[in-house]
Amino acid sequence: MLSFQAFFEACAGYWATERTYHYLAENEIERSHTEFQASPLDDLTKQKLLKTVLSEQAQHDTPQACPGFAIHFDTVSEKGDRVGMSLKALFVPENLLNADLVPGELPLPIAAATADQDDSIIRGFYLRDEGYSEGGSIAGRFTYQPSRQTLEMTTFYRKSVAVDQMRFIAPDTRLRTIVTYRRPSTDVPPSEILLVGFGVEHRQADPVN
Repeated sequence: MLSFQAFFEACAGYWATERTYHYLAENEIERSHTEFQASPLDDLTKQKLLKTVLSEQAQHDTPQACPGFAIHFDTVSEKGDRVGMSLKALFVPENLLNADLVPGELPLPIAAATADQDDSIIRGFYLRDEGYSEGGSIAGRFTYQPSRQTLEMTTFYRKSVAVDQMRFIAPDTRLRTIVTYRRPSTDVPPSEILLVGFGVEHRQADPVN
């Protein structure tokens, strides 16, 4: 069983994934291949990201308690379309958060719901300097379940809500799922599914430059 910090240590490195996406409204299926590198963030970079949610004193006291990565990935679809992106992501447990500065609460989709009384689950916010579906910095919510070695990230974009789950099933193999909903116009849990994606990720030897 991987602890919170150990999970992120295990995520570092070079990975490749084969994914299948189901676009429900269009009744279409698309496959893609992605290769990506995840490198741990240094404390200075963490402090820059932490400025949005922590007090000045907490920024200096807690960067080591907040795991994070610089991530670069390249994706090619079965149609030959290519997309590349670089971003930084930081995960901040809720017990470190400045309550006056965190993003407002919105109802979670059922797929992201967890039992509040389960004290083993680590909850918090994650910060990205760039979004996937929409450009610009963004904050989302996460949960980590040590007993299942599963990280789940929920991101509220302007037009959609994405629930992305990553689970270690072996030291060098992860399962990846994503469910994307249309974002409701009112504060109710998202329910209209736009996309469902599945993937298997394998750790690779670092490419030779």
